[in-house]
Amino acid sequence: MAQRVLVVDDEPAILELVSFNLRKEGYDVLTASDGNAALSVFRAEKPDLVILDLMIPDPDGYEVCRQIRAESSVPVIMLTARTEERDRVKGLDIGADDYVVKPFSPRELLARVRAVLRRSPTWQEEELLAAGDLVIDTERHEVKVAGVQVDLTPKEFDLLKILAESPGKVLERDFLLEKVWGYAFAGATRTLDVHIRRLRQKINDDPTNPRYIETVHGLGYKFKEQSTQDA
Repeated sequence: MAQRVLVVDDEPAILELVSFNLRKEGYDVLTASDGNAALSVFRAEKPDLVILDLMIPDPDGYEVCRQIRAESSVPVIMLTARTEERDRVKGLDIGADDYVVKPFSPRELLARVRAVLRRSPTWQEEELLAAGDLVIDTERHEVKVAGVQVDLTPKEFDLLKILAESPGKVLERDFLLEKVWGYAFAGATRTLDVHIRRLRQKINDDPTNPRYIETVHGLGYKFKEQSTQDA
């Protein structure tokens, strides 16, 4: 079955351009041109991915993203004409997995779509990764802290899993970007840092005294090896 993508944009030319290129690649495409329609289609059709323009009306893309994230961990790629970092960071902070700045290359957007969807399905490994009171179920794509399930986005789950698979090893930013997003480029480290911050908040990991994810300044991040006391 073809993977289903919901494209949300109030510019007909952009909506047609994105939809045409996605269909050409074999995706099943749904469209909406405002926030209320986007949420209605999302809830009825349950797409595998949402491509969301932030400047749509009724409500805007930020609010649509908040509501989607409150209901689902489906990946969201935001489209924005705003080039300032604070605007992109705001989108990432409310739960978007990636962003594409207008004007954009359809080839680049398709690469982002493939990278996100490639990492979204349930992992096939039948194992648990455990550290202290943190348990990662790679088969069910679930994470629990002290027995309580934590709702992570696909990108957050992938980051945590990759880090936890190599405890004590420093993983450089470019490596994590390539493994989780499928690409690395100048400026993308901010995307990674925002996701790490959100992930820490969800697993109750204090960055000033980390139990799980440690920042290695100038290099990247590492998953701390757990002592006997922690375990």
